[in-house]
Amino acid sequence: MHRLTISLLCTLLTALTPVFATNHLQADTNENQHIAIPADLSDFFQAADGFMQANVKNGMVSYSALAKDHTGLDKLVSAIGSTDLTEASKDTRIAFYLNAYNLLTIHQVVQNWPMASPLDKKGFFDATTFTVAGQQMTLNDIENKKLRPDPRVHFALVCGARGCPKIMNAAYMPDKVQTQLNMQTKKAMDDSSFIKVNGSKVEVSEIFKWYADDFVKHSGSVEAYINKYRSSTLPSGSTIGYYTYDWKVNGQ
Repeated sequence: MHRLTISLLCTLLTALTPVFATNHLQADTNENQHIAIPADLSDFFQAADGFMQANVKNGMVSYSALAKDHTGLDKLVSAIGSTDLTEASKDTRIAFYLNAYNLLTIHQVVQNWPMASPLDKKGFFDATTFTVAGQQMTLNDIENKKLRPDPRVHFALVCGARGCPKIMNAAYMPDKVQTQLNMQTKKAMDDSSFIKVNGSKVEVSEIFKWYADDFVKHSGSVEAYINKYRSSTLPSGSTIGYYTYDWKVNGQ
């Protein structure tokens, strides 16, 4: 059984001082409950939280700075590989895999920096493997085998491109991951650059086309899913189209 060593955890916590984020948006489904988190996982989440707050601003990642010093990121990648999820709760697993995906995406961009787009590296999503909780996995494996079909994950996973919803500058936490998923989904649905409304014409991200089954199975239609989280519903009788996904890297 693999577990993080005490020395590694101490280094993580020293290198990345956590600052805890507070969310006030209440989950409308699957209310969060008090969750007991094993010590090694708790330290991982706190270190990941400190890293995200230090290196993400306004949805953009500081790749240039990380390319010069990625020591803290490397330690998190190592922790992702050696973490043991055997006794982890469902929400702990969800939060872990969300963070793992986003951190490994950042890691892969940094390893290939400078790059204009994650698509510049062949196999970025479906061929490059990482050790994740003791298993060899690609980014697509994490998304498709560990997190789907919950549609909300499509607004929490960030693929390193500007076409993705803005990456959160905090880690996903086991005791509030359901609230965080709802919050990120609502933010995306209310973002006028993500859901573009012009009268009765509505243009949405190609994410809704690529993963249409997830949204339809959940709410009956893409429009119904969007309206569930939007502050104001789409105009009645709207025609929905898809704008071209922006694959430029989400940082500098």
